[in-house]
This record gives sequence, structure tokens and C-alpha cells, in this order.
Amino acid sequence: MNAVVILFILGIALLAAEVCLPGAVAGILGGLAMVAGCVVAFQQFGFSGGMTAVGLASGVLLLTLYLELVWLPKSRFGRAMVVTSAIDGTSQAPLADAGQVVGKEAEAVTPLAPSGFVLIEGRRYEAFCRSGHASIGAKLRVVGLDNFRLIVAQS
Repeated sequence: MNAVVILFILGIALLAAEVCLPGAVAGILGGLAMVAGCVVAFQQFGFSGGMTAVGLASGVLLLTLYLELVWLPKSRFGRAMVVTSAIDGTSQAPLADAGQVVGKEAEAVTPLAPSGFVLIEGRRYEAFCRSGHASIGAKLRVVGLDNFRLIVAQS
């Protein structure tokens, strides 16, 4: 009886700790402790004692999941643990609009061999040079758009 109770208490404690700890290790270990408690209950108390332990473990598991997923996010403690702000920045420069850049003059700000960066009206864009190479300061013309970069040619 003591082993079943200890395994259940350990399982509940690990399932509760899973809320605060990163990863799912504590939750998995808690679930395994609950299963081990059920197995020990079947060995010590037979079928009826084992089924009682399975029912109790299922009830505790459902209660724990309800508390973690429904009640905790609404509580003051849970709201303090959740990140609600969003970052509006992007990791890449915005893509160019074909109608606004095709046909415009560009200046190479890095060597294009064949890719590099160009400056168009004060904005920096990634570009691909059709002729294969353009040196810094070369005057180029935008002739098209690729998936994420401009296609430029010597003007």
C-alpha cells in the first residue's frame, strides 16, 4: 500500500512541477510514476484493487490537466508566467514591390559577385547581378525580381 501511495504522490508532484520546468521530462516521469503505481496496485491487491488505482490515477490525471490547461492560465500566478507581448520586428528587410523598383537606378553598396546589396532611393536591397560581377559604387538598373532579391544589370 505504501509503495502505491508513494508512487502516486511522486507522480502528482512531478506532474505539478511540469508547469514550471522547461520541457516535458517532469510530466513524462510523473506519468510513468502513476503507471508504476497502478502496476504495483495490480500486483499487491489483484484486479479490483488495480482497477481502483487506475480509476484514481485517471481522475488525478484529468484533474491535473484541467488545473494546468484551464484554471492556471486564468489565475494571477499563471498570467504572470505567460508571455503575452509580441515583437513586431522582422529578421529580414521587407521584400521589394516589383512595380516600385523595376526600371529604377541602383548603386552597388557591396560587391555583387553575383549577389550582394544595392541602394535604391536610400533603401538597401539584396540583389543578383546578371553579368556576374559588379564592383562597389557601380551604377545598375533593376530589371526584375526573384523570390527575395532584385535582379540587376549594368546600366
